[in-house]
Amino acid sequence: MKVVLATLNAKYIHTSLALRCLKTHIGEEFPVQLAEYTIKDPFMNIVSDIYQRQPDVVGFSCYIWNIEETIQVINMLRKVRPDVKIVLGGPEVSYDTEFWMNRVKEVDFIVVGEGEETFLHLLREIRDEQKYHFVFGVAYRKGEEVLINPSRPKLDLSTVPSPHRLPEDIPQLGKRVVYFETSRGCPFSCQFCLSSIEVGVRYYDIEKTKADLLYLIDNGAKLIKFVDRTFNIKRDYAMEMFKFLIENHRGCVFQFEITADIMRPEVLDYLAEHAPPGVFRFEIGVQSTNDPTNEIVQRRQNFAKLTRTVVKVKDSKKIDQHLDLIAGLPLENYNTFRSTFNDVFALRPEELQLGFLKMLRGTGLRRDAEKYGYVYMDNAPYEMLGNDMMPFDDVVRLKRLEDILEKFWNSHRMDLTMEHLMHTEFESPFDFFQAFGDFWDNNGWQKIGHQLEDLFVRLEAFLQAHRIQRPEVARGLMKLDYFNNHKYKPRKIWWNDALEKAEVARILRMAAEQPAVVGSEFAALGLNEKDLHKHAVVERLPFNVAKWLQPGEADSIGDSVGDSSGDNGNSNADDHVSDGAEQEGSTLALVIYQQTENEKPLVFYIREHAVVHA
Repeated sequence: MKVVLATLNAKYIHTSLALRCLKTHIGEEFPVQLAEYTIKDPFMNIVSDIYQRQPDVVGFSCYIWNIEETIQVINMLRKVRPDVKIVLGGPEVSYDTEFWMNRVKEVDFIVVGEGEETFLHLLREIRDEQKYHFVFGVAYRKGEEVLINPSRPKLDLSTVPSPHRLPEDIPQLGKRVVYFETSRGCPFSCQFCLSSIEVGVRYYDIEKTKADLLYLIDNGAKLIKFVDRTFNIKRDYAMEMFKFLIENHRGCVFQFEITADIMRPEVLDYLAEHAPPGVFRFEIGVQSTNDPTNEIVQRRQNFAKLTRTVVKVKDSKKIDQHLDLIAGLPLENYNTFRSTFNDVFALRPEELQLGFLKMLRGTGLRRDAEKYGYVYMDNAPYEMLGNDMMPFDDVVRLKRLEDILEKFWNSHRMDLTMEHLMHTEFESPFDFFQAFGDFWDNNGWQKIGHQLEDLFVRLEAFLQAHRIQRPEVARGLMKLDYFNNHKYKPRKIWWNDALEKAEVARILRMAAEQPAVVGSEFAALGLNEKDLHKHAVVERLPFNVAKWLQPGEADSIGDSVGDSSGDNGNSNADDHVSDGAEQEGSTLALVIYQQTENEKPLVFYIREHAVVHA
């Protein structure tokens, strides 16, 4: 009896841990093939591939991100293979199971909850005597009737074979994300989360876990994401794992979901001292800082302790942090969510994800939806459309804010500009992102694509329309951000104060003939005037760059525009100009674009008076 285990991942780089757990548990008893696709793949391609494998049983792993596409595949597959047994499993169909059996008539069975033992038992009954009433944890059909058996006891994780040692996975380990669990279950009871339904936390054997991680690292894994709901719930376990990974990472990156307000100071101190930069990433669910909201959804959170953890981790400059917010929770209106957003943004995480409440099947919040006036999508992902405190109008506006947050903050294309605007031109970060989001939508830009330069052009248009106090500062910082972060010369110039060609030519000639004026690092490049005309850009920045880059000085950048005092504005130049020389507030940026695509440009800041006197 031939078995195909299939799923539709959200992206090609993702992999399905569930399918690998099922396959390794089945072992050699049945021939099993894994078939992973994406939700973007044409349904015909998926069905054709499964059809050509000629399975007797096909199992689909189902989640909110793939259930609707999976149903389309099943409908087509049943038409061309009326004899095949179709089994569904996964969190999306483990709740409201009778609904799914009635909605998708082509399905023969649904595995409810943990699937390893249930699915193996089901395969044996399909092969042998078809006594499905003996299979705990399965729903099946008896004529037109849908029958759901009692649930199966939880697995003893010490008996589960490793899902991480399949030979066919080795060639792809370095190209795709590896999902890894060291435990199952969650100690918390958040009413919007499926993890709250399972009581208690079970752990895999730690030595077996270490051996699996070493196997993955030795075979080329580059990114391992731990799917434990709270990796740091047991301090000693987490500390031992952190130490092990630090000692054995070999360049692999590890991502964890942590609960920040329970992170112990000694763990933070250890990570700050020993964690290699860039090897760990933390995902932290904040969701809301509104106390009545957290209380109603049974979410215990100490924001002061959470802040302590996030700040300490950030100050160590070792670990990137991804913080999550959920808009649309009970008792959270537009204004309180504004406070939540600003509270969390003040921590300046490397990434801030704004999500919208999903009314997941099986959760307490979905059962209480009427109590809070929720309206939400009928089909997955069941996203809320409004409730008694946050109408659809507010949801739409926050969607606009979310779009700008992704494009202009999480991408880190122009951090200096963002910080300046949020600090000096707008009342708060929330107000900046919201105003820009509304402007973006009003101009219809959400309906069209954009290239990199378009982001700068559209920000410039927004700032002009908004009539900010110091547009020349914002424009100068946009230039600085572009020069420091992007590998290609801009194809579109969004500024109207570009230097004349003759002036650029004069500066490049001076740089070629007197490179020491620019600085020793520049002189070491040995570029001639022809090279510079081919690879260099020169632009004026209307402030003292060196002063701007000094800690604590950014807040007063507006005061330094046109200022003839203070630092010399050249972070790279030799100090060969006398202290008595005139020192102007503006700076010239000489940008050398490199020959290879992977290299960022070299940026040199020149004191403008040094160019004049050279």
